[in-house]
Amino acid sequence: MEILNNWISGINDLLWSYVLIIMLLGCAFRFTFKTRFVQFRMFREMIRVLSDSANKAHEGEKHISSFQALMVSTASRVGTGNIAGISTALCIGGPGAMFWMWLTALLGSASAFVESTLAQIYKKRADDGSSYGGPAYYIQAVLKKRWIGILFAVVLIVTYMGGFNMVAAFNIADTFKAYSFYDASMTPKIVGGVLAIAFLICIFGGGKQISKVTGVLVPVMGVFYIAVSLFIVITHINLVPGMIADIVKGAFDFKAIFGGFAGSAIMQGIKRGLFSNEAGVGSAPNAAASAGVSHPAKQGLVQMLSVYIDTIVICTATAFMLLCSGVEPSKEIAGMSYVQAAVANSLGGFGTIFITVALCLFAFTTLIGNFYYAEMGLGYICNKTPGSTLIHAFRILAAVIVCFGATMEFSVAWDTADVLMGLMAIINLPVIILLAKPAILCMDDYIKQKRAGKNPVFKAADINLEDDTDFWK
Repeated sequence: MEILNNWISGINDLLWSYVLIIMLLGCAFRFTFKTRFVQFRMFREMIRVLSDSANKAHEGEKHISSFQALMVSTASRVGTGNIAGISTALCIGGPGAMFWMWLTALLGSASAFVESTLAQIYKKRADDGSSYGGPAYYIQAVLKKRWIGILFAVVLIVTYMGGFNMVAAFNIADTFKAYSFYDASMTPKIVGGVLAIAFLICIFGGGKQISKVTGVLVPVMGVFYIAVSLFIVITHINLVPGMIADIVKGAFDFKAIFGGFAGSAIMQGIKRGLFSNEAGVGSAPNAAASAGVSHPAKQGLVQMLSVYIDTIVICTATAFMLLCSGVEPSKEIAGMSYVQAAVANSLGGFGTIFITVALCLFAFTTLIGNFYYAEMGLGYICNKTPGSTLIHAFRILAAVIVCFGATMEFSVAWDTADVLMGLMAIINLPVIILLAKPAILCMDDYIKQKRAGKNPVFKAADINLEDDTDFWK
């Protein structure tokens, strides 16, 4: 087992020390310039587009709105990455990691625009009139290479049902370390078993009541979480100037960075930022494709906003709460231990309980959201709706993985998720570079129609798109 752990750790360091840093920042800069800084100049338009209802050009068809698609993608993002992920970045990379996380989000949102706009352009029409799609579908539609689409779908399944859900389960179990009843040999197994059963109930359709309750509690808990973060920051306002100075100083401490790049602010900031907002990874396009909008660029704008909500708002709230708490980050308390210690230092026992409840709710809904993406990948591989036997076996396997994840070691859980996420990015980023032209032409068409005072409506012929599409004719 130790050999496997060392092997995963070695691949993780290789990918994130060289390959992915260059690819992610390279693509982010490329799309930022190609789109002429769309993430900044069209910020107000992002907000306005959210008010659009389901596409009026497709009345009678079962689309979801831009806002609903935003909530689907945001629900899968808001979870362990925003809480435990930020703690890990700060404990290993130092306060400077936040600067690189912000930079990744601000520049990477341009990549999110391109991939989500492509998903809208090449989305497929379902029998009931709704739409579905994602990277696997635009790969097949334009590159005509179904095997690449299948490869992406397989990696998507392994990443979300495997890596990401193991991390979510691990962090739920990890929150109980703060309590006196925690037993290192038994508690993770008990938590894993309970999680697996609750997870199975939900994904087999018997958890409607659980879904309804979490559907109400999670948004409320999200607002409450940000409020608690602000309270801690305000009550420690005297620490804020020093915190900002530490972030800036740590971000550009090049001696420390190049002395140990694997644990540096740059690597941890970019890695944890990508884990949290997933810009360019190829996950959000799966949700974006299901939205009913009159123009693909609208959903591209909405998905950029999702990156801002995730990193600039929620991740920043977590980071400021931790750094203003008076508890110094260190490698020994990386993960939920640092979060609970920081909040308890400000709010006492209530803080520990609050963080446990918040993380459990966020992470559990993340488990469900991640599995939704995995089922979409399975549907693509099968080229149709999977048979009942296959889907039942698939769901049981997913529950077993959740149970196993709760018992994993800290470094193995995170390293496995990072490697798998990196593989998704390695496939998706070169593809969206090759296919970016229709997305950029689509953006120009949107801006042209807006300047003419119109509510933009897209037709494939308007940008001379020769590829066949189910919509936009």
